[in-house]
Amino acid sequence: MTVITISTVGFAEVKPLSGTGRIFTIFLILVNLGLFTYFVTLLTRFFSDGEFSKLYKQIKMENSIKQLQQHVIICGFGRNGKESAQILFNNKIPFVVLEEKNELETDLDFTVTHFMKGDATKDEMLLEAGIKNARALIATLPVDADNLFVVLTAKQLNPQLKVISRASEDSSVKKLKIAGADNVIMPDKIGGAHMATLVLLPDVVEMLSIMGTQNNDQFRVAVIQGNKNITLGELDMWSKTNCTILGIKNQGNNYTINPGASYQINPGERLIVMGSDEQIDKAKKLL
Repeated sequence: MTVITISTVGFAEVKPLSGTGRIFTIFLILVNLGLFTYFVTLLTRFFSDGEFSKLYKQIKMENSIKQLQQHVIICGFGRNGKESAQILFNNKIPFVVLEEKNELETDLDFTVTHFMKGDATKDEMLLEAGIKNARALIATLPVDADNLFVVLTAKQLNPQLKVISRASEDSSVKKLKIAGADNVIMPDKIGGAHMATLVLLPDVVEMLSIMGTQNNDQFRVAVIQGNKNITLGELDMWSKTNCTILGIKNQGNNYTINPGASYQINPGERLIVMGSDEQIDKAKKLL
């Protein structure tokens, strides 16, 4: 009766209990009281330690990623991954970051809206990142073998996906392209070439950097696909839209830089143009 009282159960015996029955009742009450206290402790810790908040944010982020269309998946959030994310953020292109080892930093100069912690070489992680609806994937993992595996997996899940991969070794470039990478970048080589070009043509390099990375509503470099046979002179894009044609890529993936007025545009060719959003919209209608 003391145990019944201090445990606040407070019931009377329906019928007289034997000594064994009373001992069983004592243990039953104590065990259930301990389990209830343990459950309350876990529940309190779940809310007070921020676990509930983390779980809620994770579920909310997963639901948000499912709604993304034409986004970019960045595998790896090292120096190259951060730089890619910065440029995508500046150009208002949605992206998802996949990182296994590092936590999301809090002192970034931009906002990472969609971040997933996990192994980018796993099919399920790429599927959760929305690879079926993505426009491109950037593989910036430090090990070439991991990037190769990501490229193979990504192309298997979405054959139409544009894949850009980082490479550290010259021997990895060909393997990554065979695996399905559309472009393979070697940061060390590009860095050295960029520095040398800054010595030769510093103003040109800075101007091209601005054109490629700092797009906004008033200035943008865009690609427009032509849908009719017409010469540039007949098209007269500059006087009609104020857009400047920088170059044309034909169906054989060959570029014509600064084409003349006699150049014949064929359906399927892509024009690289420069102008504001309004001017580019006019050029799309014109073509």
